[in-house]
Amino acid sequence: MARFFVRLVCILFFRLIARVKVIGFDRLPAQGGYIAASNHIGRLDPALAYYFLDRKDVTLLVAEKYHKYAIVRWVVRVLDGVWVDRYGADFKVLRLMLRRLAAGGVLVVAPEGTRSRTGALIQARSGSSYLAARAGVPLVPVATTGTEDKVVVGRLRRLRRLDITVTVGHPFTLPPLDAKDRDQALQRSTDEIMCQIAALLPPSYRGVYADHPRLIELLKEQESGTDHASL
Repeated sequence: MARFFVRLVCILFFRLIARVKVIGFDRLPAQGGYIAASNHIGRLDPALAYYFLDRKDVTLLVAEKYHKYAIVRWVVRVLDGVWVDRYGADFKVLRLMLRRLAAGGVLVVAPEGTRSRTGALIQARSGSSYLAARAGVPLVPVATTGTEDKVVVGRLRRLRRLDITVTVGHPFTLPPLDAKDRDQALQRSTDEIMCQIAALLPPSYRGVYADHPRLIELLKEQESGTDHASL
């Protein structure tokens, strides 16, 4: 019941303060485990997952720095979220996530590990690609615009509704990790995830991946109507 209440609050909140447009919702797998990987530009981003994902097995990873807030601790407990150390390897969390994905759950992650202060993509960490390769589940790229903290504060102060767009890309899978070339394989997979996200974003949001060869390749595939290629 508490989980239902939290999701209802999220839905009502966004309907009150924003016009939310979701593109490509039908690309989300109807069943089975998958990882939704998104850019992270504002504090409202995590709540969006519960706005448009009507599943009871959605897991959100929450940075340990928010543990000091009682309301956040309560919400994380109610939603069965997982606290994560963004700067260290937590194998207990990794094993838990692998179990949930194997059981058919959905994991929502931000590969960058923190909010982008500019709204443009910043260099991602390899944790998400490692988890996806180990789990062997599809990855779904998700791009969000309109939730930048400065934009949110500025608009709400002027009593103007937000214009939020969430674009869902085609699911893709990563190849198994090559034990002989692990670091480079992780980097290639991480770049793949971020370039898939960047391809869904306007040019000004693509940040450090704007000139990446893989992104250029993906954009050409979009133009030719084959925008679902994977690594």
